[in-house]
Amino acid sequence: MADASAKFHSPELLPPGPAAADLGAAQQHDGLHFWQFMVAGSVAGLVEHTAMFPVDTLKTRMQIGSPLCHPPLGLRQVLHGVLRAEGPFGLYRGLAAMSLGAGPAHAVYFSVYELSKKSLSGNNPSNPFAHAASGVFATVASDAVFTPMDTVKQRLQLKSSPYKGVLDCVARVLREEGIGAFFASYKTTVVMNAPYTAVHFATYEAAKRGLTQISPENTSDEQLVVHATAGAAAGALAAAVTTPLDVVKTQLQCQGVCGCDRFSSSSTSTVIGTIVRRDGYPGLMRGWKPRMLFHAPAAAICWSTYEAMKSFFYELNNKE
Repeated sequence: MADASAKFHSPELLPPGPAAADLGAAQQHDGLHFWQFMVAGSVAGLVEHTAMFPVDTLKTRMQIGSPLCHPPLGLRQVLHGVLRAEGPFGLYRGLAAMSLGAGPAHAVYFSVYELSKKSLSGNNPSNPFAHAASGVFATVASDAVFTPMDTVKQRLQLKSSPYKGVLDCVARVLREEGIGAFFASYKTTVVMNAPYTAVHFATYEAAKRGLTQISPENTSDEQLVVHATAGAAAGALAAAVTTPLDVVKTQLQCQGVCGCDRFSSSSTSTVIGTIVRRDGYPGLMRGWKPRMLFHAPAAAICWSTYEAMKSFFYELNNKE
């Protein structure tokens, strides 16, 4: 069985020769087929979002805001409110919509990332600009797949949601608002996720490389720790800097439902202006705690699962 751990070593730490050259190529694209990147990304996305879904529900509830003349609710208050009124299952409303969207979206996300990284990196697999640009390309493609189901998911997550389930929500939104309602937040989502993904991927690759170089002789024994730590750092940092745009996205996707404001346009600046007038600038940071609590472990789970799947396929290919 081939030693899949070798591909995580930095080329400068290896002896020169054909093996090092082969390793450089493996670091770029790991010798996997296109469909294997898609399967690895799909599994990673489903595991990540399912594990962290309750935190995502709390974030959505907080970002929608409180009724006028009511103070904003904190994370603990929202959690107690959901458990008291709806029970534990209330934290999982919309899980089916997430499952339908996350798998295909992450398959697109990671396959586009890997192909872009291979194309843009050239002879330098450690190029942070190539990682950041690849992340942007990946998110533009995946958001087009995920945004409609994300809209359905967030509407189902609302307190006293009027929808009975995924199919009922899709049918009613199509009938009452038209297909454009599913993509009302797409521009904002891309504007948010482009910098999020650029920061995320660049931080992840840099952190993974740094952690590997600290103790290269133990890399094969600490792969899970390296991927999880690098992923958590990348997720937390990227989540923190993009919270205001995530608030805008949530407001657009849930507008007109359960008393949420309806906006005259899907312009990001229009929504930001409305939030600032209503809640002040702190309103743009609403839900930042559950957002970071979601993305740090979610990224750790996602990257660990993704890299584990890649290692599985790498070894499988070498058996053939």
